[in-house]
Amino acid sequence: MCMTDSAERIATNLRKGVLEFCVLGLLAQAERYGLELASDLQARGLIAGEGSLYPLLARMRDGGLVDTRTVAMGGGRPRKYYTITTAGHDQLATFAAVWRSVGAEVNTIIEGTA
Repeated sequence: MCMTDSAERIATNLRKGVLEFCVLGLLAQAERYGLELASDLQARGLIAGEGSLYPLLARMRDGGLVDTRTVAMGGGRPRKYYTITTAGHDQLATFAAVWRSVGAEVNTIIEGTA
């Protein structure tokens, strides 16, 4: 699908607003290492490249939403694995409730049934 400049701007703003919660959602499913997260998010069209993910992961770690552990990979570079914390689960649950409520209201308005 080819997006207009306006549609791309809207999509970019929405992606930025929900990226942290998408990361939490993926980590709620399973522990993942950084490149694995980046690949999954890129495949879903949520990030353009891994460069934007690592600063977010660092902020999330500093904020107590994720924990990390480093695993040596037999001669290769060690991998940093990310897991969701209890605070991260709480934040994800709060976001999900707000998303459902706000999304329902937005849909009602744009569909003209308000």
